Amino acid sequence: MALSVAVFVGSAGDWIPEIVERARKLRVDGGMEEGADLGPMISPQALQRASALIQSAADEGATVLLDGRDVHVPKYPHGNFLGPTVIDGVTSGMQCYQQEIFGPVLTCVRVATLDDALALVNGNRYGNGASVFTRSGASARRFQSDVEAGQVGINVPIPVPLPMFSFTGNKGSFLGDTNFYGQAGVNFYTQLKTVTSHWRRQAGDAEAEGAAVHMPTHT
Repeated sequence: MALSVAVFVGSAGDWIPEIVERARKLRVDGGMEEGADLGPMISPQALQRASALIQSAADEGATVLLDGRDVHVPKYPHGNFLGPTVIDGVTSGMQCYQQEIFGPVLTCVRVATLDDALALVNGNRYGNGASVFTRSGASARRFQSDVEAGQVGINVPIPVPLPMFSFTGNKGSFLGDTNFYGQAGVNFYTQLKTVTSHWRRQAGDAEAEGAAVHMPTHT
């Protein structure tokens, strides 16, 4: 799972240039090569799709601050490589926001307030996961309570829980009526049994005659 859209609230957008410079230093190479930070895309079709979405962002008015489409890896000249890419000025109506790119691409959206950020996230038809990074406990609690995402992270980049908890996607990110692991997975494989019974009191029952608590003797 990857959270490929970053929503910058207020002055947090000032961090974007630093993010670009850090991303620029990531090494693109074969996935098994020592020191590689980013490996190739899974197929030529995946590379073509991601590249097309990057171009659509530029065509729709966003700014491609770091463009990884021209990356070259000498050892693998025919590899499906896409370098780290950062797109700024993205809005919710753009294709790069509406479709997950599935590549090393960060789309940056700027909003003024936490209310605006929540409205943006909650207005998305998907709801797999969302994370908030903050030093404010009040903001974290507000986000935790109000965000419409099935998996919520607080100061963690990937809000996928350990397997003993369910993978709780939400809205368009979830199909069916139950989750597939954690307690929900146990419930899925559990056969329930319902027993309905009725007992009448009869002579000789301990409840009818009272409990015997004396030392048993032979008579």
